[in-house]
Amino acid sequence: MFEASTPAATPRVWEVGALCRAIADVLEARFNPVAVRGEITGFSRASSGHCYFSIKDAAGQLRCAMFRRAAGLLDFSPRDGELVEVRGRLGVYEARGDLQFIVESMQRAGQGALFEQFLRLKAQLESEGLFDTRRKRPLPLQPRGIGLITSLGAAALHDVVTALRRRVPHIPVALIPAQVQGAAAPQSMVAALRQMYTWAEGAGAPWGPEPGGTVPIDVILLVRGGGSMEDLWAFNDEQLARTVVQSPVPLVSGVGHETDFTIADFCADLRAPTPTAAAELVAQPREVWLGALDLLADRLDTAVQRQLDARHQRLDQAAQRLGRPSGLAAREQLRLARCAQRMRHGMLLNLERLALKHKALEADLPIKVTRQLAQQSDRLERARMQLELLNPQLVLQRGYALLTDSDGHTVTGVGQARPGDALRATLADGVLDLTVGQPRLL
Repeated sequence: MFEASTPAATPRVWEVGALCRAIADVLEARFNPVAVRGEITGFSRASSGHCYFSIKDAAGQLRCAMFRRAAGLLDFSPRDGELVEVRGRLGVYEARGDLQFIVESMQRAGQGALFEQFLRLKAQLESEGLFDTRRKRPLPLQPRGIGLITSLGAAALHDVVTALRRRVPHIPVALIPAQVQGAAAPQSMVAALRQMYTWAEGAGAPWGPEPGGTVPIDVILLVRGGGSMEDLWAFNDEQLARTVVQSPVPLVSGVGHETDFTIADFCADLRAPTPTAAAELVAQPREVWLGALDLLADRLDTAVQRQLDARHQRLDQAAQRLGRPSGLAAREQLRLARCAQRMRHGMLLNLERLALKHKALEADLPIKVTRQLAQQSDRLERARMQLELLNPQLVLQRGYALLTDSDGHTVTGVGQARPGDALRATLADGVLDLTVGQPRLL
């Protein structure tokens, strides 16, 4: 006779939400409240004020959420890599079915392994002078070529190229790809930097379709986008730091976001908060330089015009002082006539004085008068000869001509005559009637 076997117990069918709540109840009863010690990773603060991150150690990782009320009580700013102790309660985030630790308080438990390593290397290199600001070089205002080192798959490459094309499309960019994350990244970036240094110190980077075409490298960009402390750890490598300070030209680091700092940032000539900012620092917009050239051109044109105006004014003043030969001769003739009149008047006065003074010597008077007359005659002859030298006729005999218009006015410049005007040229031996052609300035 066979006994009927007992059928296996049928498991209860749960609703998903109900099972999550049941698990949360078990966790609440079994563990809470609970304290956890570990390193922060992936820390972020939402616009609502809530904070989200994970706590990890060598064996595991736990998702955490810290709501605004608890976050507002923090007396420090949590950062990736810091070793902290958090207190709170375990639960289940039912929307995803994830295990979640709700943090109600947090305090530092140490700097964390990575952060402590970072600080040790920073202190060592700083003591050796690798961060000394006196060795930092200014960036070139207008580089002839830009060297770029980053990953081909990184968003930073797109950001940098876009910024450079927008601001300085005329400046060539030489790219050497390198790994920027992972264990092999430091050595990859060191090799890329050394190759770029060779180009910067030598004939330049290969460029253009023609064989032997090169472009000088005047500045180097070392860039990578944002990430956690672990993601950016390759830029905290000692060998990379020592290679950065060996750059023969100014080097700009643009790694992570504005709040991220790496050893490479301290060694570079200049640290940019983002890759895009790094590109903008070495790329003064072309419009700025074109505007500066226009301003300089305007200043040069104004200065030249002022000089020309000053020279023209001096020329006009010299022409006024020189005057016309006929006018100068007339003035000299008038001056000579006045001198002759004063001479005659003086001679009469002298004769009267001599007559009064030497009545007893009347016999000698004709001789003295004759002598006085001879002297005055000589002076008059010399004045006549000087006046003759100023005679316009002598000027005309040397090949010059006196131009007058139809009204008899003297013409002294090309601006007083127009093509087709009738002029009269007085020469030494006669007069010529002329018609003006096209005037030409000397």
